Amino acid sequence: MSPSALPDYLSSRPGSSLAHQEIRQLAHWLAQFLDATWIIPGTTIKIGLDPLLGLIPGFGDILSNAVGSLLLFLATKAGVPRIVIARMALNVCINMAMGVIPGIGVVFSIWFKSNLRNAQLLDRHCRSDGRAVALADWTYVGAVLGLMLALMVGILGGVVWAVSSLMEFLRTLPT
Repeated sequence: MSPSALPDYLSSRPGSSLAHQEIRQLAHWLAQFLDATWIIPGTTIKIGLDPLLGLIPGFGDILSNAVGSLLLFLATKAGVPRIVIARMALNVCINMAMGVIPGIGVVFSIWFKSNLRNAQLLDRHCRSDGRAVALADWTYVGAVLGLMLALMVGILGGVVWAVSSLMEFLRTLPT
């Protein structure tokens, strides 16, 4: 794919104010969509797609955190320092780890709003002077995302193992 075929926010020169403005807008839209699209009737609590997907056992949390991880790619495009990207990845991991707990995970996601936190971190960096994005940055983000994926698979595997062990134990009990 040639750079001219990419959307403007991806083909703009890293570090330029236009690129930062477009990345900030996209990050804000994505975070709002995932964490604060609708207000729960009768309250001032905002929710988005993230906690709603969390209601789907197993697959929902993986999908919502995968979409939320797009903010890490935007941060890399904006030239965000690796330590900030690591902090953003930690927010996603915390949301993911809590999300596997039925019921509690959804409530935690509504309260924690990892995507809005990450968009704020990205926004703070974009308002300051950015640096050029290097291949090492993309490699770092790829490694962080790989570790997050391994964590998701490990957590999901642990939950499946625990449930199957519990079911096997219940079958061995005398009736």
